[in-house]
Amino acid sequence: MTDGRSMRERMLAGDLYLADDPELAELLHRAAGLMDAYNANPLPAADERRRLLTELLGEIGEGTEIRPPLRVDYGGQIRIGARCFANFGLVALDVAAITIGDDVQIGANVQLLTPTHPIEPVLRRQKWEAAKPITIGDNVWLGSGAIVLPGVTIGENTVVGAGAVVTRDLPANVVAVGNPARVVREIDPDAPVTDPRSG
Repeated sequence: MTDGRSMRERMLAGDLYLADDPELAELLHRAAGLMDAYNANPLPAADERRRLLTELLGEIGEGTEIRPPLRVDYGGQIRIGARCFANFGLVALDVAAITIGDDVQIGANVQLLTPTHPIEPVLRRQKWEAAKPITIGDNVWLGSGAIVLPGVTIGENTVVGAGAVVTRDLPANVVAVGNPARVVREIDPDAPVTDPRSG
């Protein structure tokens, strides 16, 4: 399957690649060191944690908070918008790109999983793997324990219930629950809202 490209180039293109490649191992090692430092920092050390996240991730927006522990593969393929919040235990395996919009809420122990493995037993035994990107739109809420599988796009304002397994794209402005996640209602993004402080 070699075609002159490095395993990293194959990985970034979404093609089959071998993960035990030395270049990829070095990138994994770098990410592991930054993750360990981030996860070991106490919550009050906000400035240092922000510095570590900025170094680990491809992009992180203003006002975004990720509570440790955080687990990634490489980190550099994760882009998170502004004003997002991820609770404890986020797993974001970024063999392919993970793009998260603005104002996204992520519950505890959510998993964003881009890696895939061949159906063919011979290729799997030879340790070939690949990945498909995940895209999370603005103002999405992923309930605790939700799992988003490779190649999924979730539209803006959508709510994914706790423990749901998202196996295919979800449109904007819906609530989806279950395994596999299915749409159970629509959301009106323009519905008037009463200020909760008023009552």
